[in-house]
Amino acid sequence: MPPVLQFDPHLLLRAQDIRVVFFDVDGVLTDGGLYFTEAGETIKRFHTLDGHGLKLLQRAGITPAVVSGRDSAPLRVRLRALGMEHIRLGTEDKAPAAQAILDALGLDWSQAAVMGDDWPDLALIARVAFVVAPPTAHAEVLARAHHVTRAAAGAGAVRECCDLLLVANGAYARELEAAQR
Repeated sequence: MPPVLQFDPHLLLRAQDIRVVFFDVDGVLTDGGLYFTEAGETIKRFHTLDGHGLKLLQRAGITPAVVSGRDSAPLRVRLRALGMEHIRLGTEDKAPAAQAILDALGLDWSQAAVMGDDWPDLALIARVAFVVAPPTAHAEVLARAHHVTRAAAGAGAVRECCDLLLVANGAYARELEAAQR
């Protein structure tokens, strides 16, 4: 069966040269809620669709990276399980953290995308070639997004971003066919 996903051709052209994607965590990889146990430990919920999308990006040669103002043990466990290598946690100043990742990969901002949801992501949004936001993002982020996902944050929004980038770089149909064998 051929792919059923369809994206606007202009959107795909804009995204076709993306080689690294910076993801925020709270409000993007999670639903944005902060859950604490009685002992004060943070609990996070992640969606398996998002995780598989991040793995597909890696297979297609697009590097997923996480740049987040928060840090937590559950987040580190999840990112390690996904095999993600480019991670900067606990950083409020996201642009230098992202620049360090770009330098390590030998890439520049024109090859980068970001998926963010709030003001701390604006410094990255102003620099990258492609911007994706979940539908619950702040109005200033939504106004700058090239694509707003239909899926909610923490419930497949990251997967939608990954699928769009996979279609744009030509890997989606190949991965789908391999999954059907």
